[in-house]
Amino acid sequence: MSRILSAVRKHMGMEVAFISQITDGQRFFRHVDAGDSGLGILPGGSDPIEDSYCIRVIDGRLPELMTNACVNLEALTLPVTRALPVGAHLSVPIRLADGEVYGTFCCFSRSPDETLTERDLSVMRVFAEMVGDQIQQDLDDLNVRHLVDNRIDGALKSDALQMVYQPIVDVTTNCVVGFESLARFMTEPYRTPDTWFVDAASVGRAVELETIAIRKALIALALFPPSVYLTVNASPDVIINGDLAGTLRGLPLDRVVVEVTEHQVIEKYEDIAEVMAPMQKQGLRIAIDDAGAGYASFRHVVNLHPEIVKLDISITRGIDCDRSRRALAAALCGFAAETGCSIVAEGVETEGELAVIKALGITKVQGYHLGRPMNLAASRQLIDVQNASD
Repeated sequence: MSRILSAVRKHMGMEVAFISQITDGQRFFRHVDAGDSGLGILPGGSDPIEDSYCIRVIDGRLPELMTNACVNLEALTLPVTRALPVGAHLSVPIRLADGEVYGTFCCFSRSPDETLTERDLSVMRVFAEMVGDQIQQDLDDLNVRHLVDNRIDGALKSDALQMVYQPIVDVTTNCVVGFESLARFMTEPYRTPDTWFVDAASVGRAVELETIAIRKALIALALFPPSVYLTVNASPDVIINGDLAGTLRGLPLDRVVVEVTEHQVIEKYEDIAEVMAPMQKQGLRIAIDDAGAGYASFRHVVNLHPEIVKLDISITRGIDCDRSRRALAAALCGFAAETGCSIVAEGVETEGELAVIKALGITKVQGYHLGRPMNLAASRQLIDVQNASD
């Protein structure tokens, strides 16, 4: 907008160019280029529309082009015409996609300019159309943001954000040793959790929503026995810019695993290390989620030195029928042995997949074959049954 105003003002030889919005009986100066005129017209300023040229141009009382406003009888009804005085003046309506008038695109000078022609006015109209398109896009974006904000607010107020827990099983003992907490949004129409978090990121609320999910998940920690750990998912943004340390303060960190999600690029790994190192000294473990699913996850593994690497479902699915998947899983097992971290295989859904995972020496497994995500009551019941059978 600023570049357009500056270009028009200089091309027309004017002192001031501005974009106005007319609403609620007022004219608002949304964008202004006044050069070094010293006229004091500032963005955000306003005045009653009936004191303005703009409304008179829109309703036809004033022409869009005046080479000298001081000779126009209608313009002379406004005190500002003589007070400045107003000389050359061009103003065209800015219309939105539905034809509604948003305001005006104007420029003026205190000196008359008899050289101005309809050709100059045509240039103004072209720029006004460009401005109208941009304003329409901005309004559309703002409406989308409001919709997303309202959707998120509604989910939080109605407690639609719920946490479920998927068991992580030690296949050497068939005992549940941990749970991964997963967000679910219990609203209609159903939308996947990924969609919610992507929407939240689009309006700058990803850290807020993820933090709320983590806090909700951590409630379960006090209800599980000390032998069971809890995994929470955290993006690099939450770790670096959120209050993760405050969220975890006072908890038994040796029973907490933070899974660093794969989907976000990390520019400075030392920033994550700075946040996590003090908590790791208290027993907190780092896990890299979706290992093998993409380049980012491998970078996380190499740079964050995690205690746990989670083998992605894209590798475990069909691993009993695919040599390439077995080879990649075996390579990651070798990496884990070399670096001292452990492997958790995600997404195990069949007995055949489980058999191959066991043969590779992976002892911690997660997937529908061993247990689907469940609510907190069901997860506690699972642990109670397991303890009763021991």
